[in-house]
Amino acid sequence: MPSVVSLFSGCGGSDAGVIKAGFNVLMANDILPYARDVYINNHPQTDYILGNIKNIASFPAAELLIGCYPCQGFSQGGVRDASRKINYLYLDFARALKDIKPKAFIVENVSGMVRKNFKHLLDDQINTFSAIGYNVKFSVLNAADYGVPQQRKRIFIVGIRQDLGIDYIFPAPTHGPNCTNAYRTIKEAIFDLPLWPVGEYYDLDFHWYYLSRDRRQDWNEISKTIVSNPRHMPLHPVSPLLYKVEHNIWKFVSDAPARRFSYKEAARLQGFENLIFPETDASSMNNKYTVVGNAVPPALFHAVAKALPDIWG
Repeated sequence: MPSVVSLFSGCGGSDAGVIKAGFNVLMANDILPYARDVYINNHPQTDYILGNIKNIASFPAAELLIGCYPCQGFSQGGVRDASRKINYLYLDFARALKDIKPKAFIVENVSGMVRKNFKHLLDDQINTFSAIGYNVKFSVLNAADYGVPQQRKRIFIVGIRQDLGIDYIFPAPTHGPNCTNAYRTIKEAIFDLPLWPVGEYYDLDFHWYYLSRDRRQDWNEISKTIVSNPRHMPLHPVSPLLYKVEHNIWKFVSDAPARRFSYKEAARLQGFENLIFPETDASSMNNKYTVVGNAVPPALFHAVAKALPDIWG
């Protein structure tokens, strides 16, 4: 079973994907205590190091290195400042890559990294990883195309060590038009969960910014992107329809009750089937939403990892 070191691991979406693809995650790391709590309750066999990656002096030997360094600097929902220090965490990933020299690596981040004002950072990542000795490819993938019931575009950067003489080929979509499988819908993902789960969803008012766009999809549609901020979580289909009043102003068609997705529903829409949310000192509702919204959909990461060539022997 090929071994993996996982960095910026969060609650384990990427790691659930590689485990399903047949890998063994030796070590994981993140700085968020509740992300660690969720991870170790779902993957207790992995050594999870809580803390800043800069304080990790060395890494265990592994055949695959994966990492999902934080994306707030590139995200459409973030401040989109190309100079932020958080945008340079790939240098810590590069340090681990140079130390471990695995046969391959996989990086995931938000698709906003390809925008013109961030392109220099993407180019620098590719150049940095190439200089360490990897054939590097990148592509923007939509999670919905790989069986995740959610529109979620992400960039993947994949490298295979140059001495192996192989280039990576990204997986073809498995769901959607011209595919064997239809897109997975909201209904398929959460139909068995209660409609009004008390204490599991953010129930404060819908402020003007929330109602500046249509946040609702129907049962037989794909969810809008699951986010880490509970205030901006998409609407559950039990909510009334929205109609456009004018630019950036939407209203509900009736006064019937409306609500956002719960954190458990958000986990399902990310592709987690039975994610355990332990009750700990850090287990606030906000933190539950945060770790789910920050996660990589396991099915998407599984597809990327499964497409790696057989270089493990």
